[in-house]
Amino acid sequence: MPGEPERTEILWDTYGVPHIYASSIGDLFRAYGWAQMESHGNLLLRLYGQARARGAEYWGQRYMTNDAWLLTMGVPARAQEWLEAQNPVFRSYLDAFASGINAYADQHADKLDDAVEVVLPVSAVDVLAHMQHVVLFNFITSAGAAGSAQQAWQSAGSSGWAIGPSRSASGNAMLLANPHHPWADPFVLYESQLTGPGFDAYGATYVGFPVLTIAFNDHLGWTHTVNTLDGADYYELTLSHGGYIWDGEVRAFETDNFTVRVKLDDGGIREQPLQVRRSIHGPVIAESGGFALALRIVGLDAAGMAEEWWRMAQATKLREFEAALKQMQLPMFTVIYADREGHIMHLFNGLTPVRPDGPWDWSGVVPGVSSANLWTETHPYEELPRVLDPVSGWLQNSNDPPWTTTFPPELNPEDFPSYMSPRFMHFRAQGAARTLSDDQEITFDELIEYKHSTRVELAEHIVDDLIDVAREDGSLEARQAADLLSVWDRTTDANSRGALLFYAIIKELVGPLGPNPFDPEAAPFSIGWDADAPLVTPSGLMDRAAAAAAIKAAVAQMQGTYGALVVSYGDVYRFRWGGLDLPGHGSADNFGVLRTVWSQPAPKGQFTIFGGDTYVAVVEFSDPVRAMTLIGYGNASQPGSPHASDQLELFSRKQLRPVWRTRAEIEANLVARTEF
Repeated sequence: MPGEPERTEILWDTYGVPHIYASSIGDLFRAYGWAQMESHGNLLLRLYGQARARGAEYWGQRYMTNDAWLLTMGVPARAQEWLEAQNPVFRSYLDAFASGINAYADQHADKLDDAVEVVLPVSAVDVLAHMQHVVLFNFITSAGAAGSAQQAWQSAGSSGWAIGPSRSASGNAMLLANPHHPWADPFVLYESQLTGPGFDAYGATYVGFPVLTIAFNDHLGWTHTVNTLDGADYYELTLSHGGYIWDGEVRAFETDNFTVRVKLDDGGIREQPLQVRRSIHGPVIAESGGFALALRIVGLDAAGMAEEWWRMAQATKLREFEAALKQMQLPMFTVIYADREGHIMHLFNGLTPVRPDGPWDWSGVVPGVSSANLWTETHPYEELPRVLDPVSGWLQNSNDPPWTTTFPPELNPEDFPSYMSPRFMHFRAQGAARTLSDDQEITFDELIEYKHSTRVELAEHIVDDLIDVAREDGSLEARQAADLLSVWDRTTDANSRGALLFYAIIKELVGPLGPNPFDPEAAPFSIGWDADAPLVTPSGLMDRAAAAAAIKAAVAQMQGTYGALVVSYGDVYRFRWGGLDLPGHGSADNFGVLRTVWSQPAPKGQFTIFGGDTYVAVVEFSDPVRAMTLIGYGNASQPGSPHASDQLELFSRKQLRPVWRTRAEIEANLVARTEF
């Protein structure tokens, strides 16, 4: 590769993005560990301490639940097993990443909080434990989660789009990457460029990960969304004589005894015993009345997760990229892909168990008394739902099942096991599909504009009916509501008026999160979602009397809280971060707003951001590649860093910033240099 680095250095641009140039791949990983410490040192060490299941020992009682969860799931011991399973070359890269973290801490201890230094030194085992913690035990399942699609609806989100040459105004394929996460650990993303011998990729990853998880290079790129993959099952065990019934006999549990150390306020340590029992299905997570619940989860042997992402970023052609995916080490996540040759692809990626046939509801609790329903294998790559170069010329995934990735549909769910993925299409996916199908020649700038749309898809399905109900009611409150909703622009822009009333009505009808696609009976619609009319259903009001009551209650709530019915959205929804306080816009996933923002209540009826859109990247595979990105909360969290919130104003203005990838561009926007 021309212009390969002759020495190792980090060039820091004006937004705190590290552009790492390394003379060897080992040095690249080492410098990457260093860079993450410079930007997120306190956070990274706290994450590793949690992944060791020693958070309570280091920092007190509030980490106790997480420690018990990771010990029950076997994370610390399995991390050591994963390290031993690495191929020697990639293991050396993991060791180099950890050594870069330690080297930074040795030289810059004064920049780290005293409370996190107890985690030092770190090792590759910590890296792998952290990856398990995030991917397997936050995404696949999590402490206290229901282990079902309901959990995903409540806590996960992302958008990914790929535009093929036939729908691109320039004739170049384009990619939108847009993960949605809480703006807090362990989901904080870090943007960087990594350049070494034979390697040059740009993208983002979770703090503490040694490789990029969403990325592009000069040839191709990909993004992930949380898919509807069900990679965890709960088995109900019948207890008997200290064990459990299995195939007609009593089988003994495997048992481990741990001591969880908890740091007290006075600095002392309390020791608390923890016994973990495991059945053939997996660890026991609950027990009641002669029964126990055991959790079985995919991916426990996916030791090559990091290496698969690394190989994806090395690829220069579709076949190389798919060769990396066929390692099947990523236990979940949809892949949306585009490349310079014009290919676009959607892959319902991950490890889906080959579940036995029977009268079992795999979305709930399954009887655990017989080997008849114990799965032991997962579906191979060739059996996963996959769409390559669709007739439509576009692909989208908004955490909806793979069947609605494009129209006309290219996948028939009848060709796959029923447990592969449910069938539904929620409002955000409908908004994305409608947007992409309506534009025959999408430009780069339009793609950015569409991503930031605050149009409320839910309103298109229900607001006209609400207006009719309000006019039929005839009361003063209802007439006022009808008048406001009839002139509302159906967006959640900062200056939009009517959005707050609409949301107050929906809250009265179904709750603050909006309609739940996994529970049609809880929705307000008389007509449910229909696969034969996927973009216009659900529709109609199920209970018009309840809707009338909700309208009047919402008017009263608005008047009581704000003293007025007509209130600008941005006066109530605020982007407060790092000392900034800016007008907000956007909304939670299930209202169908492409600009996804999660908010939490604040004083005086206001709301403040806590998650949603994080890293946004729009990439055009032109020559050279064109890209713009944003990471809403900034690319650093260390105290005193100017990059802890320096992108929020752009976020508030719905703007992205240019990606600098060439040496000349980076040098022109350079603020610091780290040499090794």
